[in-house]
Amino acid sequence: MTQPHPDPFKEARTKGPVMQCPFKGEVITMVLRHEDVRKTAKDWQTFSSDAPFRVPIPSEEEVRTMRQLPIETDPPEHTEYRAIVEPFFKRAKEAEMIAKVEALIDRLLDQVLAWGTSDMVHEFALPLQSHALTYLLNVPESEAETWIGWGIHVFRVRDGLKPGTELEEYLHRQFDLAEASPGDDFFSALVQADYRGRRLTREEAMGFANLAFAGGRDTIIHTVSNIFAYLSENPAALDYLREDPSRAVLAGEEFFRVYIPLTHIGRVCPVDTEVGGITVPAGDRVSLCWSSANRDETVFPGAHEIRLGRKPNPHLAFGFGPHLCLGAPHARLLVRTLLQKVAERVAAVEVVSCEERMEKEERYERIVGYDALTVRLSPR
Repeated sequence: MTQPHPDPFKEARTKGPVMQCPFKGEVITMVLRHEDVRKTAKDWQTFSSDAPFRVPIPSEEEVRTMRQLPIETDPPEHTEYRAIVEPFFKRAKEAEMIAKVEALIDRLLDQVLAWGTSDMVHEFALPLQSHALTYLLNVPESEAETWIGWGIHVFRVRDGLKPGTELEEYLHRQFDLAEASPGDDFFSALVQADYRGRRLTREEAMGFANLAFAGGRDTIIHTVSNIFAYLSENPAALDYLREDPSRAVLAGEEFFRVYIPLTHIGRVCPVDTEVGGITVPAGDRVSLCWSSANRDETVFPGAHEIRLGRKPNPHLAFGFGPHLCLGAPHARLLVRTLLQKVAERVAAVEVVSCEERMEKEERYERIVGYDALTVRLSPR
């Protein structure tokens, strides 16, 4: 079986370049085709990200109190904000971090192989994402246990508090500690950063940190769980990867293409704008539908098949244009290493039970991953 999850946008994409869909009472024009999504992503003057809380769809006013940085800004502010944290995200290319990730995945595989059956969402993907993030942000690895305790949804509700409160309380504590005793970690870098001749405000620092925790959490977790489900249905894929470990690079890109957890992202039109024959009024949003663009048959032959050696593969799983995902090298490191280690150490993957994570909207339903995925791994 080479089919990924169904593509809910296939029919709409064949009928036209856009689709209108209500989200919490707001009708948003979704841009569906690969070429159109790329053009829209590059044109930040016409399709602006300078829209606090409104870049995610649905909007996030209810789960956070600050603008996420640098994603909810346009150039030149975006470029200058991005430069502040970019060194941390480049760490994923350093030999020391690569070695740490390899050791981490070996350690996690030791555990799940010993247990017999494991929930690969909570007992593998969540610890993998959490521990690896400590390496990226250069904070003590013990912090991962706190993050694991939040579960797979970082904006969860705790004790009846407003969603997102637990994360914000945690971030404020970390910034307080960094201000009192700065080091060489992510939080200290933000409290000491120079932005246009001044220090960042606490709200700005919180905006960076909020995105670092929210943006790279369920995306990694769902991608990893989808990979295990795929390997269960396609045992020959493990043989293919074993024959040449370098194949994990292209295979990882194909998994990013078809299993992109983020359906789309929003842009705001500052003036009335025609999009695919529809006039979007000033102040309204359009959606850059990454998941639809990644299945565009005019760009990806056999778009609804997983081809582990696909090349070229101009997928948009990490966005496009000035807002290209900062965390892309980190995600690539995790998935590439995971595929190599699983091929090396695992003979077979068997799904025992699963609970799909479904995104349900008025015009579409989309499987993005799993809330639980119990598997049995057979060692080599």
